[in-house]
Amino acid sequence: MDSLLSASLELDKRHQKHQETVNSKLDDFHKTLEKMKQDINNDPSQTRSYLEILREKAQKLQFQKSQKDFQSTLSKFGKDIDKKFKQDISVIYQPDSFAGKEYLMQRALAMHFIRQGQFDMCDTFMTEMKTSYGTLPDTDIAVNDPVLIAAVDDLKTQFRQMYMIIQQLGQEHHLDQAIQWAQEHRQELNALSSSLEFNLHRLRFIQLLLSHQPLEAIMYGRRHFSQFGDKHFSEIMRLMTCTIYTDIESSPYRYLCSPSLWMDIQHEFQRDFCSLLNMSAESPLYASVYVGTTALPSIMKLHKIMAAKRAEWSQQDELPVEVPMDDDLRFHSVFACPVSKEQATDSNPPMMMPCGHVICKESLTRLSRNSRYGRNAMRFKCPYCPSESGVDEAVQVIF
Repeated sequence: MDSLLSASLELDKRHQKHQETVNSKLDDFHKTLEKMKQDINNDPSQTRSYLEILREKAQKLQFQKSQKDFQSTLSKFGKDIDKKFKQDISVIYQPDSFAGKEYLMQRALAMHFIRQGQFDMCDTFMTEMKTSYGTLPDTDIAVNDPVLIAAVDDLKTQFRQMYMIIQQLGQEHHLDQAIQWAQEHRQELNALSSSLEFNLHRLRFIQLLLSHQPLEAIMYGRRHFSQFGDKHFSEIMRLMTCTIYTDIESSPYRYLCSPSLWMDIQHEFQRDFCSLLNMSAESPLYASVYVGTTALPSIMKLHKIMAAKRAEWSQQDELPVEVPMDDDLRFHSVFACPVSKEQATDSNPPMMMPCGHVICKESLTRLSRNSRYGRNAMRFKCPYCPSESGVDEAVQVIF
């Protein structure tokens, strides 16, 4: 993809150059026309000679060269795309997967607009759904149902508040509204083990230091930091110690002045705000599209192999290969037993043996039954190392 990115940048560069050339020549020609118009008005007898001069200048405009350069680059970019995406992805597309689920798609789109702060677009989309369906597809819920409208309006109100506070944090570096929100939701944030409220107070403390108000910063810290002493004692000590420096930006604590702290607090606020709404920080629609595009190369490769072997997937509703995902897309921990290859469940939890290796409980029981010490023996050898252990020595692992 790096080569395509470079080609797209080159295409944009050629397009801008072509546009600048055209605009410059047209501006010059416009000035010439205005001058000729004035000259003809001053001396009508020279109209024919002026028109001849104007015809010659028009012939010299010559847009062909810049247009040819741009067209050549555009053609090359198109060929590069064809080379990179020469595979037909329609072979793995299953239209039946979305049959009868139009409502889910419509809801995902409406939710995405709200999650992105595009409230006007959401309203327009809901209006079009009302015009097209009258009721939500595959349901008996009317689009203008008061309960549905109230739920959508409440969600929009919540996200309007979130984006307003994020804008204040990012563009204006105002903390008052964010701190007030964190204080109002202190219990819920504590249940999430969130450090949002402390980090907001810390930024306010740093703001006071950077504005050369060390005494005000100390008083602010004494008022607000005491409640966070158990969890953030070492950080509070560093904050209080840095007040002895008149210029914090040239001190050992200059990391506290990093602009990235404001970006971090915006992401943290959005994440915790969405968590209190039982939502992920990212839009589910965005996550679905991103995961799908990430998995596409692996699925296409698998399709080629299976087509060559004339094989079919043996399992339904499950990918036959594991697709590595970024940490941001891991919403919960999933353990697959390395012995049975099955996913752990509440009835078949992961168990850690004394040697440190982890397998599922059913695999543990099966290994003990097949032990070399006999069917009734409780000791068995770990499948991954020479260590031996017993069933009663294994400890359940909770992720």
